[in-house]
Amino acid sequence: MALLCVNLLLRKNGQFKSFHIHDSEEMRKRGIHCVMDQDREMREKSEIIRKSINSKSK
Repeated sequence: MALLCVNLLLRKNGQFKSFHIHDSEEMRKRGIHCVMDQDREMREKSEIIRKSINSKSK
């Protein structure tokens, strides 16, 4: 614990690097998203498809 505190004090801006997928430039270049983003994209696509099918059937 003491080493983590020393590390935090010595770091620029006193912060650790973010390990989230959406914060990684390399992951974005490869088109890799977090599961929350992928889920939202799929729900939006399915909603668009559902609306188009409903409008065609009327």
